Amino acid sequence: MFKLSFPRDSLADLPPLETPRLTIGSLLPEDACDLRRLTDDPAITGAVDFLPEPFTLDDARDLIRGGNRDSDRFLGARMRDGEAALAGVIGAHLRGPGAIEIGYWVGGAARGRGLAFEGVSALLGLLARRFPRRVAVAECRPGNVASWNLLRKLGFRETGEDGHRPGRRLLALKRR
Repeated sequence: MFKLSFPRDSLADLPPLETPRLTIGSLLPEDACDLRRLTDDPAITGAVDFLPEPFTLDDARDLIRGGNRDSDRFLGARMRDGEAALAGVIGAHLRGPGAIEIGYWVGGAARGRGLAFEGVSALLGLLARRFPRRVAVAECRPGNVASWNLLRKLGFRETGEDGHRPGRRLLALKRR
């Protein structure tokens, strides 16, 4: 009998991205100290359910090791103006056969400058080209006003469903 095989979706080989202000690429082992410094912030660990508080150097190393798989990818967003430290993290996660979840966090001094919008927009464009049959989704607490507003500005709309994580609602990117 003849068996057809189809290429499997994978996030492992996402290329680096550049936006007017950001360079976005794989988190590397040498990013562990910057990742810990950026992420060990109650505003971040309190909003992202899988991040422990405090967020230690070992936690940063674990996230970097686990964030470069076929189904999960964490990318570091760095300012292009020469600052070496991470400004934020953007994640993409394959969910079942038809969805791709995005998530993000931005460090203190970089918040409120439109960097999350810029970085997530770039990643969403790449993901739409790479995985045209998948719907981009996000989970957000309704009380996280800044993130909720950002997702709406990006074109996400509430689905009316609860997210998989406690207290979160599911939003899906409206297709154009």
